[in-house]
Amino acid sequence: MARMDPKAVLEGRVPGRPPVGLIIGMTVCGLCAVVALGADAALGGAGFWVGVVLAILPIPVLIALALTLDRLEPEPPRALAFAFMWGAGVAVLGALVLNTAGLLYVTVPVFGETEGHFVSATFGAPLIEETLKGAVLFGMLWFRRNEIDGFADGIMYAAMVGLGFAMMENITYYMRAFEAGGADQLQAVFILRGLIAPLSHPLFTSMTGLGVAYAATHRRGQVIAPVAGLLGAMVLHGLWNGAAAFGLGGLAIVYVLDFCVLVALIVIVSVERRHTVRRIEAYLPMYAGTGLVTPQDVRMLRSIPSRRAARRWARSVGGAPAGRAMTDYQLAATELALLHKRADRGVAEQRWFTTRRDSLLELMSLARQAFLRTPPRPGMNPMGGPPWAGQGPSGFLPPQAPGPYG
Repeated sequence: MARMDPKAVLEGRVPGRPPVGLIIGMTVCGLCAVVALGADAALGGAGFWVGVVLAILPIPVLIALALTLDRLEPEPPRALAFAFMWGAGVAVLGALVLNTAGLLYVTVPVFGETEGHFVSATFGAPLIEETLKGAVLFGMLWFRRNEIDGFADGIMYAAMVGLGFAMMENITYYMRAFEAGGADQLQAVFILRGLIAPLSHPLFTSMTGLGVAYAATHRRGQVIAPVAGLLGAMVLHGLWNGAAAFGLGGLAIVYVLDFCVLVALIVIVSVERRHTVRRIEAYLPMYAGTGLVTPQDVRMLRSIPSRRAARRWARSVGGAPAGRAMTDYQLAATELALLHKRADRGVAEQRWFTTRRDSLLELMSLARQAFLRTPPRPGMNPMGGPPWAGQGPSGFLPPQAPGPYG
């Protein structure tokens, strides 16, 4: 079998090339996060470590919940990690510096102490923080727009940025609550920020993610859609920050508003997933002549449970390598359908489309050979095909069948 880097093919990057830009970016983000943490540690005393523990505690659960929205066509882990670190590093440190400068030199001198803090929280902070968080999304639109295949991708990257930012911001809030009021005030703040509304920052930045995703997948709206998304993020953020001035009633209104936004985002992801399934059904059958796609395969690719069953079958027959090959086949087939969506919308340059299509077909061919040619384990029926293929191995690419190139 020819050697191939499946991850490189799926991510659309040059195989074997060190991700220098990613390494530099992660290093810068990490250094910014360390500086921000150092500033908190210098001011927080014992409360700093309490804040760190409470802020980090829900993050794995929140990330897992966000990833459930991205199972049909998951984004590259390294890209998601970079988005998270951008929020936790560059965005947080930038916001710390700019918010403090704006408060000291603009809002308080102009509006006074009380009004200055309100103006800074309601208008200044949303403008600064959403611009800094959204910067990584705009960067992806400029440098890696082909990585964003739809609204779900924009939401995913925005959620990672928001979670990183919220984690670092919560350290400060918990630290201050502990120092000011002890365990009772800390408990109240943790319930409000860590349990009741842990997704506020991801929800705000998701507006920017929707705008960026639209621009990445449509010919029109290249400027207005991302800008509108960024403005939407600022408005939601400003309403959230300003609601505190109106007591419990104001907080209740913004909590209901954010819940409605969350439901709307889940609906958007669900609808887009159904559209992706329809594209799989529409585009993949045209490759039946290559021997890489059968009607049974299309049915398998339509749902998460059937994909999971296929991976279990592959592992039972050929172990972990066959299971990974099945995963590669499923992801490459999904990417192929999404590639045709780009072509239909006129956002796929012809030469890139051809190169990308051929690399995905080659990966599908190699992956298919890997999970079909593995001998069955002892006790397995050698004629038992995958669970989605009916009785026997009919409909499969025979071991001697050619790949897509002859």
